[in-house]
Amino acid sequence: MLFMKLMKDGGPVMWVILVLDIIALAVILQKTFQFHREEINIRELLRGLFNVLKRDGFVEAISLCDNTPGPVARMLSAAIAAKQQGNEDIRSAIDDAAFTEIPRLERGVRLLGTIGFILPLTGFLGTVVGMLQAFEKVQAVSAFTASAVSGAVTSALITSAAGLAGAIPCYIAYNFLVSRIDTITLDMDRAALEIQSFFERNKNQ
Repeated sequence: MLFMKLMKDGGPVMWVILVLDIIALAVILQKTFQFHREEINIRELLRGLFNVLKRDGFVEAISLCDNTPGPVARMLSAAIAAKQQGNEDIRSAIDDAAFTEIPRLERGVRLLGTIGFILPLTGFLGTVVGMLQAFEKVQAVSAFTASAVSGAVTSALITSAAGLAGAIPCYIAYNFLVSRIDTITLDMDRAALEIQSFFERNKNQ
């Protein structure tokens, strides 16, 4: 089997690369599923909340937020709950919610970036170790042939190829996830401004 042959020829470092690839894949799938599950129409949510809050339906508005997935809904729920309790400065409630939600969004993404960075280095380490072992074997035999050297070098370069093959999709996925986090964070900022403006406009009504 080609896979097992590559793992054997690449040496122990190939198993380290494989473990890092598995961890990276798990992070990519988990974060992609999380962002897809929590993707909502922010404008539609705010419109529904404003309609309910105009009738002083704080409980209904909080229930609507609780039944809506995503950090934006949870942040809006905290703001509405603070307003319901008579807190005129809802900005602190919004900030507290943001401090909770943003680390949750970023969880695992930095690990993915780290894996993408160290995979090529791990592959290069395997190549250096493999090259050293290859030259030791060449020196140990009396017949110095080009085929023996080329075969040894090919085996040593397997880890570099494996490291790069894992690092490239890691970097692509990392940049995609970071862009999604930036989009969600921007949605949170916009929603916070919208809910604050709404309460300001309806303060004396």
